[in-house]
Amino acid sequence: MASLISEIVPKFTIETLRSAAKQSERCLIVPVRLRRAIKRYLREQKEAHMRNKVLRLSQSFTQIKDANLQLSASTSRELVEDPLKSMESSKRWKIRSSYGDVGLTYGDEQTVAYVASRMPAVYSACYRVLSEVRRRLPGFSPRKVLDFGAGTGSAMWAVREVWPKSLERMNLVEPSQSMQRAGQSLIKNLKNLPHTQSYISLESLTKHIHKSERGHDLVIASYVLGEIPSLQDRITIVRQLWNLTRDVLVLVEPGTPQGSNIISQMRSHILWMERRKCRKLEAALDKTSKDLIDPKSGAFVVAPCPHDGRCPLDNTGKYCHFVQRLERTTSQRAYKRSKGESLRGFEDEKFCYVAFRRGQRPKETWPLDGMKFETLKEQHAKRNPEDLEIDYEDQFVSEGELVPYEMDPASYDSDIVEADAITEEEDEGGEEETPRADLGSGWGRIVYMPVRRGRRVEMNVCRAINHEGTEGSFERIVVTQSKNPTMHHQARRSLWGDLWPF
Repeated sequence: MASLISEIVPKFTIETLRSAAKQSERCLIVPVRLRRAIKRYLREQKEAHMRNKVLRLSQSFTQIKDANLQLSASTSRELVEDPLKSMESSKRWKIRSSYGDVGLTYGDEQTVAYVASRMPAVYSACYRVLSEVRRRLPGFSPRKVLDFGAGTGSAMWAVREVWPKSLERMNLVEPSQSMQRAGQSLIKNLKNLPHTQSYISLESLTKHIHKSERGHDLVIASYVLGEIPSLQDRITIVRQLWNLTRDVLVLVEPGTPQGSNIISQMRSHILWMERRKCRKLEAALDKTSKDLIDPKSGAFVVAPCPHDGRCPLDNTGKYCHFVQRLERTTSQRAYKRSKGESLRGFEDEKFCYVAFRRGQRPKETWPLDGMKFETLKEQHAKRNPEDLEIDYEDQFVSEGELVPYEMDPASYDSDIVEADAITEEEDEGGEEETPRADLGSGWGRIVYMPVRRGRRVEMNVCRAINHEGTEGSFERIVVTQSKNPTMHHQARRSLWGDLWPF
């Protein structure tokens, strides 16, 4: 067995390993087209007292958060252990749930305040999530997309930025007529739009679309499940969304303990439901006919989890969430309030998410299999004395050279950089091919910001503990420069949300 392991050819080099592990985004700048659309929409509305309206909208979100806190812990635990048990007794499983009856009602005032204050941040979180889905699934290019709880179209803008050429049809589900009008106003000057249709509920969508055409390559529900106070209705809606999913389902919620709890519950339910279906299907088939099982049967987590087991953060007091920094737009700087201090030029949007894909998790070799690393002492022993000579001329930068630096986001002016030269065609240029992390269980996820202490880096990593990815653990990993300078160099450059190879 040892001889077989030694013969494994490494899949990555040191450089490609670092590139594949990078998933986080630096300070994100909202696209020019979206900033212009928001400014134009707000000018057309001419709403007075915008700061007060933004404040009232923020208070309404706080009320939703308080309502979620009042949900009984026993009901949550019961749904995770056996999601169908409580529904069978209440006969709720086959109800025709209507999102519009249980969500938050948005009027004209709330819609304008949402566009001015929240839309850029929601867009940034959706863009970050969908960008990772694109990196982890390089062959995935959705043609037909369903956006549930579309609001003013933040997720639709993100989908168009991530997959600008493949998108052919967008179905939007949004019960608020005011939100629908705002979304249509924001996209009215865009070119090459896919065929877009809005519906007020999932029932309306399934009623107007033939059964053979209800499948969507990508289904996304962003910042909407938390507005539904009933756990049973959430389960019902997520199951309906999964039935409409042909390939990938993405759920995004605010990065709060309540949002993380919702994502964890939905994750447990989808995986439990699909495992149950697979067991029943395998039991019904003979051993000789098991090869006839549909390869799309089952489900696995594309991101952020590297495994499909129980979440190791359950009942630990911690919660899984991530953060995306974005440069504030003109409307956000104008209408958002600060607590006695000048408003920063950027904000950090915290979010939780999960992305499912139909099928079974691919079994891949782990990224570090076959790779050998030297200790710092071994590297020093191999040094050439000539390499230690210092060329003092290289220590000074000539006047013609530019020194790279990071500009303070607060000093940015996102509206000044709106160059007219930016066009749809230029923005849709192809990306350079970079090494990608596979979907195997050998990549862990860095949760929370790594701590750098001298020549050591400490990271909290969620990882799989077997090659099948059926179980996971949450570990604190310490990487020192003396034992592994190569991985220490990568650890020092890793950020919250990046992958970590095993």
